[in-house]
Amino acid sequence: MREQIGKVTLDDTWYPGEDYYSDGPVEEELLQIAKSVSSEAEYNRIIAKKKSWPILYHFSHIRHNIVSWIPMGEKDRVLEIGAGCGAITGALARKAGSVTCVELSKKRSLINAYRNRQYGNIEILVGAFEEVERHLLKDSYQFITLIGVFEYAACYTDHEKPFHYMLSLIREHLAPGGKVVLAIENRLGLKYFAGCAEDHVGRYFEGIEGYPNTTDVHTFSKLELTKLFDEVGGYEYRFYYPYPDYKFPYSIYSDHYLPRKGELKDNRCNYDQRRLGLFDEARVFDSLIDNELFPEFSNSFLVLLERKSL
Repeated sequence: MREQIGKVTLDDTWYPGEDYYSDGPVEEELLQIAKSVSSEAEYNRIIAKKKSWPILYHFSHIRHNIVSWIPMGEKDRVLEIGAGCGAITGALARKAGSVTCVELSKKRSLINAYRNRQYGNIEILVGAFEEVERHLLKDSYQFITLIGVFEYAACYTDHEKPFHYMLSLIREHLAPGGKVVLAIENRLGLKYFAGCAEDHVGRYFEGIEGYPNTTDVHTFSKLELTKLFDEVGGYEYRFYYPYPDYKFPYSIYSDHYLPRKGELKDNRCNYDQRRLGLFDEARVFDSLIDNELFPEFSNSFLVLLERKSL
């Protein structure tokens, strides 16, 4: 069924009838906030008042920084996979000609629609990506975003190589010269050595030990991602380094402009979990910078993968 929420079109034709993941009762609070708020300034006041991690995470305008610098034009079509509550959707809608969101959760899709109801260039398709891709995605896109999504690929397909499969599948929906925007934690990010619990499972050192107790989520080192992209083929890629991470990036570095000693002083991570403090991260970052190792230990990666011309 298709419905209009403000100017946003929401299509739940392929919704399975149940939300398989949720932040719990707080999502109803998020929906009521999205329905009642009409400006970013109001969101910021609510964030300051509530002091709630889910409200901060889903409504902070700082989330926009991960895509706000990427050149997009008014004729560009964007496919946002795993749009969630719309933290990035509005930033994309302001830059591109159209934004097609795919999201498995109906509640989160409603939050997204109400939050961004003023934009007439957003369509939200509710359902599992494989089903939506098979039945509804006919266009090619100049940009496809996988922001905090790629690490869950094994949860939503039974393909024996889920990460290869995901990259191969979305490549077929890229226009010539189109780009995948992939943001993900670094499995070997410095914060995990310093005592932050692994973002997805909440266990200390789980990722840097190679996920011995985890099967349903997986992040990668820079070398692992590079090998994965090369094995899939058909892409040229460029790494960027959001700091302190891709969720709340204040700076985004590149191999052409790496951080300098003394710049990486704000190492607040794991906002919603307790953490250890095993060493002074700013000092260790300086040491890594001196030894040209920052890219390997950046807390997160942002990768632009461009479809190769035939």
